[in-house]
Amino acid sequence: MMEEKGVISNTKSTQDLAVEGLKHLEDTIEAAFQILSSMNDELCNPALWPVAHSSSGDASDSSHHSEMGSGALEEARLRYKSSIASLRSIISAIPNSRKAKAYEAGFTNGSSESHADQAEIEKLEEKATSLRKEVANKHKHLKILIDQLRNIITDVSTWQSPCSV
Repeated sequence: MMEEKGVISNTKSTQDLAVEGLKHLEDTIEAAFQILSSMNDELCNPALWPVAHSSSGDASDSSHHSEMGSGALEEARLRYKSSIASLRSIISAIPNSRKAKAYEAGFTNGSSESHADQAEIEKLEEKATSLRKEVANKHKHLKILIDQLRNIITDVSTWQSPCSV
């Protein structure tokens, strides 16, 4: 189980990759929050604005604050980019992990498990197809009922409107 900058070992299970991906996702969210927080700090503190640097009498103090603000933002941006790269590598490693697992299962359990999995997949696909047909059929009936309700509302509105002669 070796990981080198963006390269994930094929020996990790999908569950291990998911746990690692969750960690990277949390890091990404934290870095994104830090970016927003740093941007908010810079926007709310006029001493950090570049305009404040040129108009301030104490240029060294203002530039010092500006560098600090930009530094925090830059650090958060780099953390974000790094965690996104790690997350992408984890996501791209998941299909390889599944293929490796299927390949190993074929050697350890013979092909019976993969045939059972395939049969279950086909069964689930058939069920999904029948459910889609059922939903489409119910949608058609619902559309008819909505159209009938519109007609009833139109008729009732016509009956309730005052007749002007």
